[in-house]
Amino acid sequence: MGYMKEFGRAGQKRTGGIFYEEFLPELQGKKGIETYREMADNDDVVGAILFAVDMLIRGCSWDTQPGGNTPADEEAADFVWQCMNDMTETWIDTISEILSMLTYGWSAHEIVYKRRMGRKKDIRLNSKYNDGRIGWQKLPIRSQETLYRWEYDDNDNLLGLTQMPPPKFDLITIPANKLLLFRTKSSKGNPEGRSILRNSYRSWYFKKRIQEIEGIGIERDLAGLPVMTAPEGVDIWDSDDKNMVSARREAERYVKSIRRDSLEGVVKPEGWKLELLTSGGKRNFDTNAIIERYDTRIAMTVLADFIMLGHQSTGTYNLGSDKSQMFSVAIGAYLDMIAEVFNNKAIPDLIDMNGEAFKDITDYPTIIHGEIENRNISELGDFIQKVSSAGFISPDEQLEDYLRDAAKLPERADYSGNGGTSPEKSEFKEE
Repeated sequence: MGYMKEFGRAGQKRTGGIFYEEFLPELQGKKGIETYREMADNDDVVGAILFAVDMLIRGCSWDTQPGGNTPADEEAADFVWQCMNDMTETWIDTISEILSMLTYGWSAHEIVYKRRMGRKKDIRLNSKYNDGRIGWQKLPIRSQETLYRWEYDDNDNLLGLTQMPPPKFDLITIPANKLLLFRTKSSKGNPEGRSILRNSYRSWYFKKRIQEIEGIGIERDLAGLPVMTAPEGVDIWDSDDKNMVSARREAERYVKSIRRDSLEGVVKPEGWKLELLTSGGKRNFDTNAIIERYDTRIAMTVLADFIMLGHQSTGTYNLGSDKSQMFSVAIGAYLDMIAEVFNNKAIPDLIDMNGEAFKDITDYPTIIHGEIENRNISELGDFIQKVSSAGFISPDEQLEDYLRDAAKLPERADYSGNGGTSPEKSEFKEE
């Protein structure tokens, strides 16, 4: 009897639905979400990486695949494809929202259904189709900033997500069966995953501080160090004299507010002396090299250091090609994760809600994604030529279709009028 009972626990560091797996306080909870958002929105290299990811994925194609070879399986796959393209938000925009999991480690989306009743003003019924089936109305994100806590039972099973969203900031709990939870990785069942920016945080932190110091240093070097000297006999350090204390504060305000701009200028009392001391030499540290080093390390943590090629004195085309291919493989893995969530939860739930219509299917349909990066046509052609010469493969229609697709060429023409082959592959009788 005991074999069916669960004895152990995952060991999550969780208190009241809030996780403490991250050992850096500045990356925990809401503070961590704010930090990752600053990295994504305010850093040029991080922004370039996330932009590259978004553009690559927006150019990726998606399709559905039947779970068997029967007409019912084909119909179910077509139905899922219809639902993907019949939402209030486009499929690509939905995928783009899901990709926020890369920045924050996770992305939660609520499944909102509708009944397909043709063109209606009611969004719960409005659809391109009027078959009365239940489809997806939308899969909206429940943003990371609104997270209040995760709901768990005593056996570490996720029950739902409670958020506190603006503008009313009411507590709203979304049950787990209504959620699609996307994560970059799973550790001890933590629903918050792990941001792909986590390993770059240290480099980003130092880079940010150095840039701030560099900006202040440049401003001071251009303007000079302002020095104000009191007239002889005026002891501005006499803390017992209120007038002297006031004069010193005013002098300090003068020197702190000096800036080189279109409104620069100083009006000083008679007898006071103001001068600007300029730096006498070059700094011991090359901040450009230091910042460039941190930029490279930030890009390296997500296999995107190829974006630095051309901005540095080293690097070759072949090296850049290899690195970009590794980056594309990593992005493809994230798309696999997204497809897996749909295939394991969203699609089975959708089909089951229309169970009577799809009761004869072999298995649930699935969604699949296309390739991230275009194939190297020269390399592909060379490969096909070599294996064909060796007798490993023979040209056929399927191979031709694949090569046409890889080379972005038009599809084969249909000369028969009913799905036949080209004249070269057809038999004609002489009259």
